[in-house]
Amino acid sequence: MSVTIVIGGQWGDEGKGKITDALASQADMVVRPNGSANAGHTVQTDAGIFKLHLVPSGILYPDCDCVIGAGVAIDPVSLIGELDELESRGIDTSRVAISDRATVILPYHPILDRLEEQSRGDQNIGTTLKGNGPAYADKVGRRGLRIADLADEKTFVQRLRLVLNEKNVLLQKIYNADPLDESEILETYSACMERLAPYIVQSEIVVQDAIDAGKRVVIEGAQATLLDIDYGSYPYVTSTSPTAAGACQGAGVGPGQIDRTIGVYKAYITRVGGGPFPTEDHGENGEIMRQRGKEFGTTTGRPRRTGWFDGPAARYAARINGLSEIAITKLDILDEFDQIPVCTGYRLDGEIITSPVASAVRYGEVEPVYEYLEGWKQDTSASQTLDDLPPAARAYIDRLEQIIGRPVTYIGIGPSRSQIVERAATV
Repeated sequence: MSVTIVIGGQWGDEGKGKITDALASQADMVVRPNGSANAGHTVQTDAGIFKLHLVPSGILYPDCDCVIGAGVAIDPVSLIGELDELESRGIDTSRVAISDRATVILPYHPILDRLEEQSRGDQNIGTTLKGNGPAYADKVGRRGLRIADLADEKTFVQRLRLVLNEKNVLLQKIYNADPLDESEILETYSACMERLAPYIVQSEIVVQDAIDAGKRVVIEGAQATLLDIDYGSYPYVTSTSPTAAGACQGAGVGPGQIDRTIGVYKAYITRVGGGPFPTEDHGENGEIMRQRGKEFGTTTGRPRRTGWFDGPAARYAARINGLSEIAITKLDILDEFDQIPVCTGYRLDGEIITSPVASAVRYGEVEPVYEYLEGWKQDTSASQTLDDLPPAARAYIDRLEQIIGRPVTYIGIGPSRSQIVERAATV
């Protein structure tokens, strides 16, 4: 048995898909435990670039089964579009399994997402407007519909009618928006369920059976630790727990079944949407990172905010997740810099602190304390081994490893699946 969790250690977009893809080459199953189509994973292969939103990255390997777990919020229309796109590119999707316990995103969820964001004005969260937050709010409020509900026509009609009456009142009376038509939703989503029926399973049983059979399972987390509903920069967070604990919950596995927990970090850091960002660079260097790193959202296309590596936040994420090791991606994006700042602490009210604070307002007031490391000013993207990297690049990795307190075992040096250097643990 081998169960590995891959978790984002920053604010998302760290390259989890790339690391999962590397692991999936030796895996029997990849599980997506949480999130929705609001999260995107990009994998570049010889066949081209694949931008995945709901389907696990393991789909690109023909012998790997892919499970969409109970913690995922699924827009059936989007999922069918993703499956069709994969099929059109020669990928067999019969290996996909969908949890019957997964929450369903219905047409009123993205509408409410947009209206709620508009009502927040300049305090908006910066959501992807995919309906993720409202869908999870319904799940927790026990008003949500699950895949199992839609799979039974009678249950679907009863549950939708009850919830839609409430949503239409909200749309009309609070937001002065048009109501939604029940029959249209029933027609569209019943057709979707006919298409998805062959994929629907008890995912937790499928995953546990694989573990019992000694298969190699990778759990591919979505979003990232600093967006966690409890431990992120609340309220500028996602609606679930994109931590190792949340991955266990969404996949239907216990913590004692996990062998490795890999945290993925960029060699710098990015963020999408609002919220505090202590090391954000608003100047030329930030724009260089954005352009070199192609820092535009997989889901929304929005430019990502960019900044220097945040050591306190990175170490905090490592501790929250109980990481066994880490991967550093996009090292090549820093190839052009003479000097590279790394944040080692925060200054708040004249004192040095070494972890994020709970209040988003107060977190927005911290000043980063920087240590400046020598740049290497040469191309790293063709490196095959650790020794191929410039000495200053190796020193940079060593310093990040020291700050985080976990061994760096993978180094990403480009978008292709082959541009990755494996490294023996030294911590």
